[in-house]
Amino acid sequence: MLHKFLLKYILLFSILLLLASCNNDDDSDYVILTPEKNEAFSGGETTVFDVSQNAFGFQAPNLDEENGLFFFTGNSLFNQNWVTAPASTTARDGLGPLFNSRSCSGCHFKDGRGRAPKFDGEKSTGLLFRLSIPGTNTVGGNLPDPNYGGQFQDGVIPGILVEGDIKITYEPIEVTYPDGTSVALQKPNYSFINLNYGPLAANVQISPRVANQMIGLGLLDAVPESTLLSFADETDSNKDGISGKPNYVYDIETQSVKIGRFGWKSNQPNLKQQVAGAFSGDMGISSSLFPDENCPPGVDCNTIANGGTPEITDENLDKVALYSSTLAVPGRRDHDKQEILEGKQLFEKSNCVACHIPVMNTGTHTIKALENQTIRPYTDLLLHDMGDGLADNTPDFKATGKEWRTPPLWGIGLIETVNNHTNLLHDGRARTIEEAILWHDGEATASKKEFMNLAEADRTKLINFIKSL
Repeated sequence: MLHKFLLKYILLFSILLLLASCNNDDDSDYVILTPEKNEAFSGGETTVFDVSQNAFGFQAPNLDEENGLFFFTGNSLFNQNWVTAPASTTARDGLGPLFNSRSCSGCHFKDGRGRAPKFDGEKSTGLLFRLSIPGTNTVGGNLPDPNYGGQFQDGVIPGILVEGDIKITYEPIEVTYPDGTSVALQKPNYSFINLNYGPLAANVQISPRVANQMIGLGLLDAVPESTLLSFADETDSNKDGISGKPNYVYDIETQSVKIGRFGWKSNQPNLKQQVAGAFSGDMGISSSLFPDENCPPGVDCNTIANGGTPEITDENLDKVALYSSTLAVPGRRDHDKQEILEGKQLFEKSNCVACHIPVMNTGTHTIKALENQTIRPYTDLLLHDMGDGLADNTPDFKATGKEWRTPPLWGIGLIETVNNHTNLLHDGRARTIEEAILWHDGEATASKKEFMNLAEADRTKLINFIKSL
């Protein structure tokens, strides 16, 4: 009896050992992923945790009291409409005579992202068109169209003829994954009609550019130039197919050449000049940096009332620049969930991080709140060849007609909440993150192919990771 009992016990023990061994083998293939320390704090100490429609509109929580007051004034100047001169509101008169929007928030609604018009004639959606002809001016910038200047403006003050209208049509393009799944992309085609100041130049270069969300701009301004240059590999010395390069542009205030950081082609060296350029081109508001009115041939701006010389003072321009510099970065959502962490792993495996660099540190800055922060913007601020499909064929200082600055990805998952759309890329053609990835080409071809070769479930994980940023 004892012998039989021992045999049964040994047999049962062996079965349990076998089951345990099988379970251990299964578990050995599954690794529990964990987030990095402080990974949810995309903007370092400037991070806020808010998922409402106001997610892009908060002041950096570490801003000091004095700059907090300037932030409040800058916010008012950013959101209020400018009016035609003369007016009793002398701090906000001088609109136009030609313009695209009456306020900064007209393009950056709730400090967010613009989009292409939904129908012909819709105004102030945040998509504008830069115009140029081949060649450069004395500081290396683009030459304007002879009749319509450097930007097509479809708004005017009373008594002035509008430049014309813009018509957008979309050409469908189908992309098929190796697994047989297909996605319909849309390629925009632009035409300018009802022109009132003559034809566009026969060799005109048209560059559509949509307004980006405003978060974290001061942090990007505070990243040391040496950090950006450490990301560059213009000759692709490591042979990974990625050859990011910096743009070098003209700094009006110092009258010198500086590394570019802002704009779709990194064509502005700092936020003050970026803001002043928007006041000039988008609203027709002159400043000390851009003192000239935008007037096509046939319109004598000297006969039109203005809002002063300049129309926005340096004091107010600085306050808008400070406001634009210190908008808080929304923190990550679901950053510690396994599916999101698996998507992050796939994002890295596909080498998306070669351009969308996850982590960097800021250096010194005139605004102390922006100094010495560990940030996660997912950009390198460099120029990359994105292929023929996304080319605007418009050079911009050192940028070619195929090159674009890597856009930061932080906040991308909240654009739908804030702005009620998910349109991406420089002209808003991509209606989803998936479409934006599928438009990648040029230096990003290998990463796009990696994404396309993933199983559908893994593609979803990668996209959901991006949405968490």
